[in-house]
Amino acid sequence: MNKLPMFIVFILCSFQFSIRAQDLSLQDAINLALERNYQILISNKQIDIADKNNKWSEAGLFPTVSLNATFNNVIQDNRDNPFTFTPGLILQQSFQPSINLNWNVFSGFFVLMNKQRLDYLEQQSRGNAMLIIENTVLEVIKVYYTAVLHKEKLKFLRELLSFSRERIAYFEVKQQYGSANSLELMQFKNQLLSDSMNVLLQEMSYDNARRNLSLLLNFEIDTLFNPTDPLQFTLPLVDFDQLRKGLYENNRNLQNQYLNLNLAETNTKIQQSFLYPVVAIQAGYQYSNNSFRELENNLFNASISVPNYFVGATFRYNLYNNWKSKRAVEVAKINEEIAQMNIEDLKRSVRNNTETLISLFQMRNRLIEVSGENIIYAQKLYEMTSERFNFGSVSSFDLLNVRNQYLQAQLNHLDTQYSRIEAFYELFRIGGMLSLEVAN
Repeated sequence: MNKLPMFIVFILCSFQFSIRAQDLSLQDAINLALERNYQILISNKQIDIADKNNKWSEAGLFPTVSLNATFNNVIQDNRDNPFTFTPGLILQQSFQPSINLNWNVFSGFFVLMNKQRLDYLEQQSRGNAMLIIENTVLEVIKVYYTAVLHKEKLKFLRELLSFSRERIAYFEVKQQYGSANSLELMQFKNQLLSDSMNVLLQEMSYDNARRNLSLLLNFEIDTLFNPTDPLQFTLPLVDFDQLRKGLYENNRNLQNQYLNLNLAETNTKIQQSFLYPVVAIQAGYQYSNNSFRELENNLFNASISVPNYFVGATFRYNLYNNWKSKRAVEVAKINEEIAQMNIEDLKRSVRNNTETLISLFQMRNRLIEVSGENIIYAQKLYEMTSERFNFGSVSSFDLLNVRNQYLQAQLNHLDTQYSRIEAFYELFRIGGMLSLEVAN
């Protein structure tokens, strides 16, 4: 008798803690994920890198200019050399600054193809970022509605717990007047303990779901949100025929795979550019200053300054390199074929997954209707059984059995609602419709 209130106090304290949690709608959850999720932040940085690299200078269009300077000190010992005109210990110092320009004027359209490759790489980075955003938004939706699901279950289990407490109090009063069956009272007390355990376990599941949401939104683990959106709402209508028609053009994975094919084709053209000759221009200026000095007697001291200007052109054509360039082109063409086969394979997979999701969504819509009717009948049966129990025509065993059936019907209906939402947004994503507009 003294242990029963402790369960109730613990549950009430947990409920007060849940009330103090910060309210969060699905819209706010998605916005926070777009602002704080690490994977999205990393993808944005990768877009910045691709944007900075996508320049004509990175592709090799412009010449390179380098500034060099050389300073040398050399000591030449000619004291034992009778054939030199500069006997003694000679210090030679030289300083040679220079500026050089190199420019590949023609390299088999390599620059043009390389710039095209950089364009595709930037598009690929943006496509990967959009794919990460879609996956993150979908994950937020799932985790958010998982928390809503556990919240709804917790609410229902608390209602049953409250009803069990009222029935216990009613039977304790009847027992005081000697009109209650002790077996039935013990049975309801056992049910109260079972309800208390269910609530405690459901509270733990609810808190774990909220922790997963905080982790996904990049908040501290002790920051718990209270989801405010309902689990039951009217989903937008989906035009399955229109979804099928635009599937290949709108699916994000396929769009990225098309970019991979473009990159493979561009790489083939880059490898082909190495089969052409290369014409380069070099120009520059070099200044040379040399000084000579005899160290021991200082009898010899001279300096020479010579400026040099040069400009020239280089023509280079690879006549033979063991067919390395030819093999590179053949390998690049094979990679093109692989990319094309990946597209065809992904198309089949996307089409199959779409049809599976459409069937799954339609089936779960029908399950919602069936489980909804099941709740209505289970609730009516429970109410009728409770009335007959009050009149003594139904045993407590039958009442608790019907009650548990009603409990299971309610929990199954909540699970079916979540499953339908999950299938809907999976279908929304695979059709390329799950983007930033989903959050609006």
